[in-house]
Amino acid sequence: MCGITGWVDWERDLRNEHATTTSMTSSLHRRGPDAEGLWTSPTAALGHRRLAVIDVEGGVQPMHLHTREGRHIVLVYTGETYNYKELRTQLQQLGHDFRTRSDTEVVLHAYQEWGPACVERMVGMFAFALWDSHKSELFLARDRLGIKPLYYFPYANGLLFGSEPKAILANPLFTPEITGEGLLQLFYDWVRPPGLTPLKGLYELPPGHYARVTPRGVRLTRYWRLNSIPHTDTLEATVSHTRKLLSEAVSSQLTADVPLCALLSGGIDSSAIAALANGRLPREQGPLLATYALDFADQDSTLLRPSRDAPAAAKVAAHLGTTHTTLTMDPAELHDAAIEALHARDLPSMAGFDASLYLLFHRVRASHTVALSGEAADEVFGGYPWYHGRPADMPATFPWLPSTWRMADCLNDALQRSLKPRETEQDWFSQALRDVPALTGETTEEATARALRHIDLTWSMPVLLDRKDRMSMATGLEVRVPFCDHRLVEYVWNTPWHMKTANGQPKALLRSAVSDLLPADIVNRPKSAYPVHSPRSEHKHQEASLKAMLDDCRSPLRDLLDPRATWRTVNNPELGPQAITSSQRIARLLSIDTWMREYNVDITT
Repeated sequence: MCGITGWVDWERDLRNEHATTTSMTSSLHRRGPDAEGLWTSPTAALGHRRLAVIDVEGGVQPMHLHTREGRHIVLVYTGETYNYKELRTQLQQLGHDFRTRSDTEVVLHAYQEWGPACVERMVGMFAFALWDSHKSELFLARDRLGIKPLYYFPYANGLLFGSEPKAILANPLFTPEITGEGLLQLFYDWVRPPGLTPLKGLYELPPGHYARVTPRGVRLTRYWRLNSIPHTDTLEATVSHTRKLLSEAVSSQLTADVPLCALLSGGIDSSAIAALANGRLPREQGPLLATYALDFADQDSTLLRPSRDAPAAAKVAAHLGTTHTTLTMDPAELHDAAIEALHARDLPSMAGFDASLYLLFHRVRASHTVALSGEAADEVFGGYPWYHGRPADMPATFPWLPSTWRMADCLNDALQRSLKPRETEQDWFSQALRDVPALTGETTEEATARALRHIDLTWSMPVLLDRKDRMSMATGLEVRVPFCDHRLVEYVWNTPWHMKTANGQPKALLRSAVSDLLPADIVNRPKSAYPVHSPRSEHKHQEASLKAMLDDCRSPLRDLLDPRATWRTVNNPELGPQAITSSQRIARLLSIDTWMREYNVDITT
């Protein structure tokens, strides 16, 4: 796992921009603490920061390929292509010679052989940029589910790109500004229109897309999407095939030349991954799987977190025989970690969600370089509470939003009139619904469940994957997500809702597929969301901080907010489906304010 960045310009000579391209590359040093590489030509510059995971000695980047026809291809790549050995065998049979054991070189030769279609053969999580001198073209690509990030900023004579916004911000051509819709994105934390960011002119390459950049501009192509087809397998066959696909996904993601572990919460998702990985590690990884759980000593129970994870995780670890560690967090650490999380994200943080995850990854990284995670199982198998116990008809908006408040309600009357937050929200929801691949003949309940899962997979899950990537890579830890194997996602996508919820149990399909691997009470454990610590003692301090911000004439948010509406919103008693507390709402506002100050963001609404 690494960090990539670059610059193409059709008019200036980039060989004269060494200081800037070096700054862009160095900005990603946390993503790649092991090495730095930079290649520059008159038209293109590619930078790379490396976290060495496979072929530590041989996988140096940028990586070059000179063909007999005089074609020169240069690649910077981040991620893992899990089927790289199979692709290398195919390419060798087609006459390609390899100098290294790395998956990076396989991607380079795959592009030479198959062109842009190479991404359709790749299984994994990846983002890469490739300069083809023969075509004078930059090729950008991103994995199907959006596990690895890739941002770009097009301008009149060229384009900047990077794994994170900070690489683009390191170039003086880009100035951080926010327009109206960008401002709304900041206040709709869990709703992100695919491909857009809050910053003016800064785009994210959407999942399952590649881009070709030439003097004529940027041309996006969607190479993957979910397709809806009738499911003909019996329930027994479906359970069996789901187990097979998940087992293969986990096995393929155990390859690493550095220490590998698993994150374990004691829920069905992470426990299934740990159980399947246990005992299958390559010999060089050691005989036992290492597992890690997060705990707060005084964690309170909530609607979404009815029980603590640590005891359940310890039970799973004892059952599997893993080398287990419970990492107990001191709430005082969260305050210091919040600013680290903001700088890692380059956007306002999700309060304690980001800070605690950053601390977890930081501690895991002390002993391991790669970790397996149970992330994305709720989106793939339909585990969120808003899927269950609700009417069969389509909801009026994104189902994870509360019914009586929005953070955008804090904006002043003038902005409410000009930006029309609720109307924009409806436009976004309509856009999300239009993209759902419907299946003719489904019942209303099945069609609604399909639509909601698609919205989760394409609007909500990318936010969580982005959080996971940014917090982990800020510590130099690579986190792999077997539930995002696209072959598993495609199969489960077309499995009928009644199979996913057999006997009225959420994620029944997943539970049945791994029931023989885990204790019965773990298999049937109710969902417990990621633990977030919001001590009551902090609430008064947060309220004081919010009051100070609203009174501070230097605050970039002060003139945007209506103080009365702000206090009404943060104190609204409804927690909503995600159980967002008053403290977390205040923390979000404070994070927006801090981000705008630290990044010198201008507002051009």
